[in-house]
Amino acid sequence: MASSPLLFTVRRFQPELVLPAASTPREVKLLSDIDDQQGVMFVEAEADVTLDQFGDSLHPPFPCFQELLYDVTGSELIIDRPLRLIQVTRLKCGGFIIVINLNHIMSDAIGLKQFVNAWAEMARGEHQPSIQPVWHREILMARKPPRITCNHPEYEQTLPSNIIKEEDTATTIVHQSFCFRPSDIAAIRLLVPFQCTTFDLIAACFWYCRTKALQLEPEKEVRIMYPVNARSRFKNNHSSFVGYYGNCIAFPAAVTTAGKLCGNSLGYAVELIRKLTGQVTEEYIQSVADLMVIKGRCSYTTLRSCLITDLTRFKFNQVNFGWGEGVYGGNARGGAGLFHGASIIVSHKNSKGEECLILTICLPLEEMKRFKKELDEMLDSNNQPTRSVSSFVKSTL
Repeated sequence: MASSPLLFTVRRFQPELVLPAASTPREVKLLSDIDDQQGVMFVEAEADVTLDQFGDSLHPPFPCFQELLYDVTGSELIIDRPLRLIQVTRLKCGGFIIVINLNHIMSDAIGLKQFVNAWAEMARGEHQPSIQPVWHREILMARKPPRITCNHPEYEQTLPSNIIKEEDTATTIVHQSFCFRPSDIAAIRLLVPFQCTTFDLIAACFWYCRTKALQLEPEKEVRIMYPVNARSRFKNNHSSFVGYYGNCIAFPAAVTTAGKLCGNSLGYAVELIRKLTGQVTEEYIQSVADLMVIKGRCSYTTLRSCLITDLTRFKFNQVNFGWGEGVYGGNARGGAGLFHGASIIVSHKNSKGEECLILTICLPLEEMKRFKKELDEMLDSNNQPTRSVSSFVKSTL
């Protein structure tokens, strides 16, 4: 029998802007002429609940998320979103929950981890962070003249003749997580006749099942992207990226048709995905920078696209503010703003103590049912039941 959802009350204090402890540098920086000393938005809150009441196994999606992060009115679009928004909620037991809203204009996940580590170090009494923040955004400037030298299908904007038909118009979005135990990973590996990483395997599984669930016409193009850290790709300037907290990620995309993806074995999807990392070279990143100038800072394609991110190596749960390590560190749910095709993999230890992987996704209700069915069938072929660990429904009305 399913347990009742956790209900609790959060009392927020007035949001405040936390100013720098000392005046920040006023020298001219490329791409940065908006430093007005305004500060970072910070919200304190108290909740009438203990950590134990959240259960023994903490993992996304968290249905109480809206209580744990202050909603800034009108911040749906990235240009209107605070660069950093932090809410710290103290629990009845003395524990606390830190939720950070990341604006990717400011940094990528690596930059966020550097920021959180520095914050924790100073909370423990350090006078400065062990890794000094580095600006160096000029390294990623476009060439003069700019020239696109690589293929970038991630930025090919597909304009359907009938958007309503192409995009699901259902107003009910379901957030759900799927747990992959070591035995599940081993079972899926039997479907692929060659060696590959666990990430490639889960990404292919996600892309395949999601595309089947969407029931697209066979000739329609589908894409999967995943962020690749490009810092190590700059051979001559590699040392300049030590401490660099800005964005330095690429989104290479694998492209095929729905018919080819769903009509072939899982190995077909794995083969397309495993080629992506090798595409990201220094020349590729430079080509992206040039593309942004030539095509006017276009966004990556979202139509019939999905994106998957691996957060398992970031270990946010190991950040120590002086009270020891956290019990969970990672995303609160799937999706990225208005883009529901973004999914995230995080580490998880189940009730048996097994080290598992959690895949968080969000889809319209009927598509989510079909996704689970497809994943069930994939694992059933090896007598492994799907481990759907939690879900909640969010209306977009």
